[in-house]
Formats: sequence, C-alpha cells, structure tokens
Amino acid sequence: MTDASGIDPATVPLAWERFYSGKVRDLYRSPDRPGRLLIIATDRVSAFDHVLEPSIPGKGALLTRLSRWWFAKLDGVPNHLAPDAEATAIGDVGPAGMLVRELQMYPIECVVRGYLAGSGWAEYRRSGSVCGVPLPAGLIFGGRLPEPIYTPAFKAPAGEHDENISFERTVELVGPDVAAELRDRSLEAFAAASSIAAERGLILADTKFEFGADPVSGVLTLGDEVLTSDSSRYWDAEAWAAGERSASYDKQIVRDWLAAHWDRTGDPPKLPSEIVTGTVARYRELVDRLTAP
Repeated sequence: MTDASGIDPATVPLAWERFYSGKVRDLYRSPDRPGRLLIIATDRVSAFDHVLEPSIPGKGALLTRLSRWWFAKLDGVPNHLAPDAEATAIGDVGPAGMLVRELQMYPIECVVRGYLAGSGWAEYRRSGSVCGVPLPAGLIFGGRLPEPIYTPAFKAPAGEHDENISFERTVELVGPDVAAELRDRSLEAFAAASSIAAERGLILADTKFEFGADPVSGVLTLGDEVLTSDSSRYWDAEAWAAGERSASYDKQIVRDWLAAHWDRTGDPPKLPSEIVTGTVARYRELVDRLTAP
C-alpha cells in the first residue's frame, strides 16, 4: 500500500534513508553503498509549481520504465544507472526505483525545442524569439522550427522558480568547455531520440536533459529522468499533420483543467477522478507506443 507520497514503503530497502524529497521524486542514501543513490519516482503530480492531490496511481512506475528504456536506447550517451548486478544485490526496490551512481550535477536544465509550443509559443508571440533565440516571423503554434534550439534554464533551489538563461550565462556558471558540451550533447541526444520516436509515429516536440560529472572520471553523464512524459512533450505524428497540436502525451490535461478551474491564488483544487484517469492513460499510452517490440 502506498503512503501519501505515492511510495510503497515496503519497496525501499531498510538501509536506505530519504535525504531529499522533490515535487515528484525522492532520493535515498545508504551508508552501505557509498557513491550510490536510490531514486524513487513517486506518483505525485505537479503543475504551476504546486504538488497536486490526489496522486496519479502508477505514474512513478511508468516514468521509471520509460527512463530505463531511453537510457538503453541512447547507448552512446553515458548515464548514471548502476550495473544491473549491483542493483540486484540491494534487493527489490519496486518498479519505480532506480539505483544510480551519484554525480556532481550541473545546475542547468538542458532544454531542447524542436517545435513551437508551451511557454516558447507565448514568448514568440511577444518577442519573436524563444529564450532570447531569434526565430523567423510567421511561425504557427506547434510548428516545426527550422532546426532544434538549445534554451537552457538555471535550476533554482527547492521552492523557487527555474530561470531561463542565455548560453552566455551558462558559460559564466559552468565554464566554456562544460557549457559547450552540455549544449552539444543535448542537441545530439534530442536528434537521436526524435528519430527513434518518429519510427513509432510520434513527434518529440521538446524535452529537457540533466547532466553531471562522474566524480571519478569527470565524464559528462546523463542523470535524473530522461525523455519521459514529465520532462518532454510528444505528439502523435498523424494528428499533428492534421492540425492537432494540443493533445500531448503528458500532463497537459492537468494544466488545462487547472487553468479553467483555478486562478492560481491559494491552494489548488483537488483533481477530479476523470482527470486522474485520463492522465495515467496518456502516460501509459506513450510508454506502450514507444516500448512496443
């Protein structure tokens, strides 16, 4: 049985203690496993910087399943997953858990946009640019960009808003070499993932990656989650071609419902059962479409 956080306590080995709880993920350490972390993707759902109620049953397991699948598909990109044998040795952590190598994470969300949507569309309408990147005039909502653009954000401390920043600002934060590598690896991973998604009739509109340095080798390593419904916007390719650009495989139905029923003052209302059911159905459909043989 899960607790209020959407985690089944029985799936967390006794030696592991939680040291960080984010909006949707919890991190654990164990004195018996130095240099390793246990990441649990909870069933919590957030929107507009609030954690909402109720949680989305099964969401954490779906996100973890999809992250593991993408880590394997991006086999040319080093990632933080611990070896399978080591993960097996700590015992069952449930379908929402991942044993990972602890990285020295960079405070940058490496956002890549291939299509014009979300906050990028709102900014483009105001200024003709997205995160300071100038774009051609006459683009439409959901339109494909001439080429994918890299629009990094600074990861703010817990409880504060992330901040869109320029590439020049990332140079100030992490140095020119790391800034360039973060950009280049993000664009390469986006291109590879877009091709894989297209083979399955899906469009990867945008996503964000997070990287850290391996503390031993210093190698840039992909961490956190990757290419999930919580970090990415996917569309059905046929629907997009027919002009449908709003039915993405993520929590957009949660955002839309909140926007229609909440003025963003005070606590957000509880999600109705049909929104909870519809959200998990969209998450599950994306996992099934991508991972089908």
